[in-house]
Amino acid sequence: MKIIEREQARALRKKGYSINQIVKKAGFTKSSVSLWVRDIVLTNAQKNKLSENGRSVESVERRRAARLISEQAKRQVVFDKAKEDYTTISQEELKLIGIILYLGEGAKSARAMARLANADPAVIKIMMRFFREICNVPEEKFRAHIHIFSHLDIERTEKYWSKVTGIPRKQFYKTYTKPSAASLQKRDKLPFGTVDISVNDTKLFLTITGWMDKIKELATGDLGARAL
Repeated sequence: MKIIEREQARALRKKGYSINQIVKKAGFTKSSVSLWVRDIVLTNAQKNKLSENGRSVESVERRRAARLISEQAKRQVVFDKAKEDYTTISQEELKLIGIILYLGEGAKSARAMARLANADPAVIKIMMRFFREICNVPEEKFRAHIHIFSHLDIERTEKYWSKVTGIPRKQFYKTYTKPSAASLQKRDKLPFGTVDISVNDTKLFLTITGWMDKIKELATGDLGARAL
């Protein structure tokens, strides 16, 4: 979301500007403005001021709300229909998902270590399943390293990622904290920072690397032989 543009649109709306007036004044798209200000309720005085040519602002607002609800309903139908395409995931599919996730997010240069860092708990949960069920990594070989902003609670964050990963906190490295020049709003988009999962195992790293290379060959059609 464009935070600055959104706040500008909301400020104008609170002053009593119509959707069209905000679009004309600020140059934003009507769909964006409608979404950004949908929760702002105009006062009766503001509504009366916006009434033109006998048109009821209330009716305009109702139609706008109805359009948003209708659009959301249409989007939900597509979303729910897509979810019906999958009911289960096989071990072979889990393996492929893990390889592709590692291809996009995993460390490629640490020859003695398989590593992946992310802030999305779903991604981390998938990779932990991949490491455990596909790669058969022993529990004691897992390590975790958290990176967070300094204003966050370290203990709370470590407990959170320990629950997500299933890795005991005693296998976590010391949490890394850093200050940020960004606004608090931006920093809190990562309320639990990022977690780096690692397994110190050269054979595992080389195996995953080989899988990735073969997947790239098959997916791109480039079947030429490669070496490390």
